[in-house]
This record gives sequence, C-alpha cells and structure tokens, in this order.
Amino acid sequence: MNKIYQPLFDNNNPPADVFFGHEVFLPNTTTPSHSHPWGQLQIINGGILELKAEDKRFLSPSQYAVWVPAGIKHESFMRRSLNYCSMNITHPLASPLPNYPCLLEVSPIMEAIINDLKARRLTVAESEQDKRLIRVLLDQVYQAKEHEQFLPTSNDKLLKPILNELERNPMSEKTLKDWAQILHTTERTLARHCQDKLGMSFTEWRQRRKFLYSLHLLRKGSSVKEVALTLGYHQASPFITLFKRHAQCTPEQYRQRFFANSE
Repeated sequence: MNKIYQPLFDNNNPPADVFFGHEVFLPNTTTPSHSHPWGQLQIINGGILELKAEDKRFLSPSQYAVWVPAGIKHESFMRRSLNYCSMNITHPLASPLPNYPCLLEVSPIMEAIINDLKARRLTVAESEQDKRLIRVLLDQVYQAKEHEQFLPTSNDKLLKPILNELERNPMSEKTLKDWAQILHTTERTLARHCQDKLGMSFTEWRQRRKFLYSLHLLRKGSSVKEVALTLGYHQASPFITLFKRHAQCTPEQYRQRFFANSE
C-alpha cells in the first residue's frame, strides 16, 4: 500500500529566502501533484527518486539532484527507503537557475554541506556561520552541471515495448537487431527513434538502466563482482568503468559510503 506524503511548508509563508526540509521516506511513498511559489532542489541519499514534471519522468540517483522551478506541478514516487532533503530557493535567488525541470550534478562540496545540514536537521540558517555555509552551497548549485534527464522515457510505439522490458529486466540481452525482428522494422529505424526520442543511443540507455539497477544491488549488500556478473559482465573492470562514469566514484566506494550513512 502506498504512503502519501504531504509537503511540510505553507506556500503563502516561506520561512526564509533559502530553507530546507529533511525526511526519511519509507518504501512506496508518493507525493501527490503539487507546486510551490519557490524553486526546489530535491536531493536524496540511499535510493532513486522518481519524479514527474511537465510530462517528463526523471530518475535521479544520489549523484544528481532534481531541480523543479517555481510554479511547476510535480509528483514523485519512492520505491525504496531513502533520505531526502529539499533545498527551497525563493525569487530572486532562484533566477540564475534553469526555468525548466532538470537534473543537476551534486558536487562533493554540495554533498558535504547537505549531509551536515541533514545531521543537524537545519531548516533555516540563523547563525552567521550557517549563513556563510548556505551562500557557499548556493554558489555550488549555480555552477552545477545540468542534465535534462538521466533516463528519459518515450511513448513512441516502437520504443515503448523495448523500454518497458528493460525497466522490468535490466539484464535483458536482446540487441537492437533482435528488437527490429520482433517489431517488424529495421535496426536503422530503431536507432533513429532512440536518438530522436531519447537523445541517446540504445546502448547508452541500456547502460544507464544497468547503472541504476547496480545501485539497488550494491545497497542490498552484493559485492562488486556479484553485481558485475549479474549485469552480464564477464569481469568487474568494465562495470567499474561504467559506474565511475556516472557516479564519479567506484562501486566499492559507493557501497562503503551507503553503509556508513546507514549506521
């Protein structure tokens, strides 16, 4: 049974120009469609945040934060337990950030400051020291590298069955050639649809899906070698290369960080 989460703050009375909300979400928690008069950066640890805004679906591992501008209706779903922090930014401080939903990379400095704020359950900076800390964090957010969607989706009639199967079974070994035969089309047509509708190749999309699934396996306690074999790699090194490209750390470093934060 899904659990419904209601936002903490009154839309008509923001407590500060920049303020924070901290939650530990239980599995299968949803937030109904809503919007804020301020922009919101949603940062998570220990899981994957699924968020829908402007008919786009965002899947955000902890290496990315979801930016939702003011006034944009959005809803989210947490399949598994995760630690959550919202950084809420009012106008005009939010004006340098994109006016559309997107993913922003979480830098080590951002992560360290957010972890400190979360540990202290700080909502509003009161001391001069904390106000300086928030200014550094805000500057890091302004400089964060932008991504449109980590794992885009599409209702394209040719792509939808492919994406649905890979969602259910990230280890599927069907090639684009296999799918072309199943769907009675050509490999070239499917490749073009991937680039046009997803903005990336079929291989890139599948690797990103495997990366997201690897986070789940590592959090369950699987070893790096076990995860690599589960995902179809004959040895760990190609998996480690894939993981580092998206996470900026090794799978073992991710495992250690996750279990350290869980204690």
